[in-house]
Amino acid sequence: MAGDEPRAPQSGEPRMTKREAWIGSAAFFLAAPGVVAGLIPWLITHWRPGLDVSVTSTIVGALMIIAGLAALIDCFVRFALKGGTPAPIAPTAELVVDGLYRFVRNPMYLAVLLLIFGQMLVFANAGLLAYGVAVSLGVHFFVLGYEEPKLKRSFPEAYAAYSENVGRWLPRLTPWRDQPPGTLASSSPNTPRK
Repeated sequence: MAGDEPRAPQSGEPRMTKREAWIGSAAFFLAAPGVVAGLIPWLITHWRPGLDVSVTSTIVGALMIIAGLAALIDCFVRFALKGGTPAPIAPTAELVVDGLYRFVRNPMYLAVLLLIFGQMLVFANAGLLAYGVAVSLGVHFFVLGYEEPKLKRSFPEAYAAYSENVGRWLPRLTPWRDQPPGTLASSSPNTPRK
């Protein structure tokens, strides 16, 4: 029937239903970080501690794993709440710039790296060190070569302001607050908005 064909979402309008966003985000959670930070480290370590494991490295590693998992879940929830997923094939209709994204542009990747390097400490495994370094490099080049150019095309003004104010890998000490259109961005978080 005429008029029943799908239309492109308007700015700010979700690309999928809330249910689809939650299911898609959960599936992508299992498929991407679940494999990269769960299955592959398990294949390397079988989650057995090495001979050189210490109480200190185990505690630090466990804290890194807890922080990484909490950050990762928070990021995935934010995408689902915005009506999309972190997967490139089912993105949100608007740029996600709240939660941990106010501090750093790539908290999801940093969370995955925390999970990998946390496991490296818990299991005292040099193979996970090598794997973590390889994942770090792969993620960095993926962000530079694919993700950032795509975000610049999809959200030209919003991403320009965001990337100018929020670091790719090094977090800000204070949360970034997006300025309404037509106002000048200030480096001071205490400057009132117009």
